[in-house]
Amino acid sequence: MRGFHLLQRLAIVVAAVLVVVLVAGVALAAVLVRRPLPDYGGETTLRILSSEVEVLRDERGVPHIYADTDTDLVRAQGYVHAQDRFFEMDYRRHVTAGRVSELVGENESALAADQVIRTLGWRRVAEQEWDLLSEESRALFEAYAEGVNAYLDSREASQLGVEYTVLGLVTDLGDVAPWTPIDSLAWLKAMAWDLSANNDQELGRATAVRALGGDISRVGQLYPPFPETQNLPIIPPPDATEPEASVEDASWPAPTGAIDAVESAYAAVRATPRLLGEGEGIGSNSFVVSGEHTATGSPVLANDPHLGISAPGIWHQVGLHCREVTTLCTFDVAGFDFAGMPGVIIGHNAELAWGLTNLGADVVDFFLERVYDDGTYLRGGERVPLTRRTETIAVNGGTDVSLAVASTAHGPIVSGVLPETATANSSPVPDGSPSPGFGGYAVAMSWTALTPGRTGDAIFALNRATNAEDVAAAAALFEVPAQNIVFATTDGDIGYQAPGRIPVRQDVPDGPVPSDGSWPRPGWDGRYDWAGYVPAADMPRALNPEEGFIVAANQAVRPAGQGPFLTGDWDYGFRSQRLRELISGAIADGTAIDAEWANEAMNDEASAYAEHIVPALLDVTVQDRFVREAVDLLEEWAEEGYHQSGDSAAAAYFAAVWSNLLDLTFADDLPATLAPDGGSRWLVVVDRLLEDPTSTWWDDRRTINLVESRDEILLQALVAARNELTQTLGKNPADWQWSRLHVAAPEHPVLGDDVPAPVSWFANPSPRGVGGGSSIVNATGWNASAEVDGRRDYRVTSVPSMRMAVELGDLDQSLWVNFTGVSGHPADDHYDDQFGAWAAGETFPWPFTRAAVDEAATSTRTLRHPG
Repeated sequence: MRGFHLLQRLAIVVAAVLVVVLVAGVALAAVLVRRPLPDYGGETTLRILSSEVEVLRDERGVPHIYADTDTDLVRAQGYVHAQDRFFEMDYRRHVTAGRVSELVGENESALAADQVIRTLGWRRVAEQEWDLLSEESRALFEAYAEGVNAYLDSREASQLGVEYTVLGLVTDLGDVAPWTPIDSLAWLKAMAWDLSANNDQELGRATAVRALGGDISRVGQLYPPFPETQNLPIIPPPDATEPEASVEDASWPAPTGAIDAVESAYAAVRATPRLLGEGEGIGSNSFVVSGEHTATGSPVLANDPHLGISAPGIWHQVGLHCREVTTLCTFDVAGFDFAGMPGVIIGHNAELAWGLTNLGADVVDFFLERVYDDGTYLRGGERVPLTRRTETIAVNGGTDVSLAVASTAHGPIVSGVLPETATANSSPVPDGSPSPGFGGYAVAMSWTALTPGRTGDAIFALNRATNAEDVAAAAALFEVPAQNIVFATTDGDIGYQAPGRIPVRQDVPDGPVPSDGSWPRPGWDGRYDWAGYVPAADMPRALNPEEGFIVAANQAVRPAGQGPFLTGDWDYGFRSQRLRELISGAIADGTAIDAEWANEAMNDEASAYAEHIVPALLDVTVQDRFVREAVDLLEEWAEEGYHQSGDSAAAAYFAAVWSNLLDLTFADDLPATLAPDGGSRWLVVVDRLLEDPTSTWWDDRRTINLVESRDEILLQALVAARNELTQTLGKNPADWQWSRLHVAAPEHPVLGDDVPAPVSWFANPSPRGVGGGSSIVNATGWNASAEVDGRRDYRVTSVPSMRMAVELGDLDQSLWVNFTGVSGHPADDHYDDQFGAWAAGETFPWPFTRAAVDEAATSTRTLRHPG
């Protein structure tokens, strides 16, 4: 959960002060925490408006905004976002600008994040994107900023968020700066960073070389290809009998200095805050079903993005409605938006619904560079000067920090950025280099998001889309982050479109490393430079497939070798395949699919892990009756279909077995940075190892004079898990429950759960035990290598951050639920009023037409023009 813990040390200090306040005056504390709460009713006069705007809210505080022009709509959206979540917006803009230290003061994690983000230059790129946007889009971003600032005017910080009151106890915050359009555009960089695909895999492969003694074949075993004969791509082949994808033979020259630089770059990547989440659990499910298989005869579309767990949750909900759709007022759309961004990110308008899942395309490459002490680097056989700039990081209450940033033609140098790895770039270049002189290896990063683009235009284009051609046009603008788009129309079409700026990598058949982006590339060899980007017209798409449905859940898009190369590092497709099975089964049974069915499918908890691993566990001879009591749970579970529900004792035991199995198999060989998180890749790795009982991976080198085989490690995992759960859940296996271990505990970024109890109780929703797990459709991810106080930690790290199911035949029958709630104010009733329903797999009605919105409304705020 890096990124959301940047402020914990500060929070502990602040919380101690707050406890005194709470003890000294409960009444005063109540005033302070409730001061920022917005008024949902009444009237406000705003000079920025051209005509009257209505904001109707339902019983969960979800706003539906009605106006007569597009600019008034987004002005009101900015105003509403500032009402509901301004501190979240302000925190995000500090992160994306590399200015967290300016907000929170002296803090090592905050400074490290600032150093990496300033090196990458997120905000600098956002500033360059401004001039690329259409005049119309710029007007909308400006109008949105006007709406935010209209709410900020005449309000001091303590009226915008209780967090400012907290921070003000130990830092000098000064005045809150006005919002700007660049603040919104910079948020796109954070989205793109968190959703960029194979950073961990590319740097992980290179890091593993040293740990595995240079054995490239063993490194390859840790990163198997997508199993496309087992789990189908988004656009399946005519038959499913094609051979499994092959990968390039890997060889990677790795002198010591190069590995030092790679590990330094890896440390920098890991220091960057993740505002949307991190790890293999960051993905999504989406599917769309043709009307011939639905209850209404019109398509049904479902989506549940899997993102990090936080309080408040990542999404806000909104409706943006023109009272009459005209050339001046073009929006009639509702769905999930981000506080800080105009428009709707995922949702539907009156004619089209769309969902997004992470495409997973490889949009980042790391280039090893040979650098010299005279400020040059090797390129094309010549030494050329590095591009340099200096950044100054302001530290609230402390001394400013100067940061020297160097770049090559491939991008910023990210190795050596952090103080603890500053020497990583100073190993001598190899003998026989083209030019003499002491230097070293450095790692530069090429990332598509560092090239200015027009994703800001794409959001509005997608909000207005009505058909497949419109979606394709929007996708051509949707450059970063690269997302799968599934869509459906009220006319009955269903479709898929892959957008994104995807680099074209040249084939280097005789090169020293693979040319597919799976390993760091030699920057001095021009054959490894990107050769432009895949044309938008060549990106994969599908319309009305014969089988009558589409599933996009982060798996491969096409079979290997078909279409443009996107990546070799996909999610391994167990969620997507399960959804395909559920939909195919419903169609075969004649079940009429509707929004309720779609939501039930998104909450499916069948475990592909267990289906693959449990049979091998049950083949192990277990003589100890104490352990056998637990193993018997697995036999019963197998007969029931391996459902990882919250009340399942077997699910709890299997999770403990799985985490112990991974530790016993890999901890002796891999560094902590590469410890198995238990995601879908590790299931494929272990599943293949099960076929080789004497693989060297099974031998635990931590034991002396012993060479373990597969069955010995499996038995040890069964025993260790039995002992572990006996200590944590009790001696009787029948009393175990997965939800007692697997707890969703959203944390506030400032006032997390490690602060004194009164403050934690106030700021953090009560934890809820849940079912599901990693690579399960109900994707409540957890990290199999995590520990707390020496014990394994099964807490949820990523979640379906919202769920939606759209009925294209009657949009008012659509369903949705947010992870926590609309509000970002801990004292607001709507801070976590959807959390319980989310945890239970429930949804709420999603009104869209004016009549339905009026019927659901519990308050109306009128924003008036002074004329």
